[in-house]
Amino acid sequence: MIQKQPTAPSATMTKNSTYSKTEPQSIQSLFNTIAPRYDLANRVLSFNLHKGWNRALINTIDPAASVLLDLCGGTGEIAYMWLKKQKNPKKALILDFSAEMLAQAKQRAPKNHEVDWLEADAQLLPLPNNSVDAITCAYGIRNIKDRSKALKEAYRVLKPGGTIGILDLTEPRSALLRPLHAFYLNQILPTIGGLITMNPKAYRYLSNSIAQFVDPKIIEEEMLKAGFKEIKVNSKSGGIAHLWKARKEN
Repeated sequence: MIQKQPTAPSATMTKNSTYSKTEPQSIQSLFNTIAPRYDLANRVLSFNLHKGWNRALINTIDPAASVLLDLCGGTGEIAYMWLKKQKNPKKALILDFSAEMLAQAKQRAPKNHEVDWLEADAQLLPLPNNSVDAITCAYGIRNIKDRSKALKEAYRVLKPGGTIGILDLTEPRSALLRPLHAFYLNQILPTIGGLITMNPKAYRYLSNSIAQFVDPKIIEEEMLKAGFKEIKVNSKSGGIAHLWKARKEN
């Protein structure tokens, strides 16, 4: 079922709007406009590298977990990848504040598992304390206005002993890769993404959000402040992506 939390209306926002995470309504509009071709754009723009990164994120989930909360879950790719690996019925909660992304997710839900689609803000989770076994968040943390608030909410709803895995795109530190990556962000990503989704401004924003994203160490520090322990940070593909894994103490 789809559970809705009040969100700012995005009907007045269009693909010609200016996008900024300081104005969450604009980011909501961004993902609503690109939702139908979002997965195709990801495949093309990552040269399918994201598949390996996503598998690494799935591997952060404890095999004993029965209930997964996927924050900024979009079209459900992460949650469904996890469910398809399960031999016994389990439950996934896919949370996103874009109704159109969730509509795409609903169309492709796997059978034999329980799925709930939650239209809500990651900074104010509509879930009880200690209610999920594991949390994932792929390519979403950099678009959240208040990361610290979202991490504290994640900690609140995670059961003691549960794990959280966060995956996002970052800038490589390598002197060799940085100029190539900058060219990709400035020229290739907004051009190709814009052609695929018919919204070049959306991919210009997404390009800038990667270039302006904080150092991976900052995310680690914010996770510590939220209460998480056993934090591990892994660089992927030369640093163009990073994966953070942590645990809530028993």
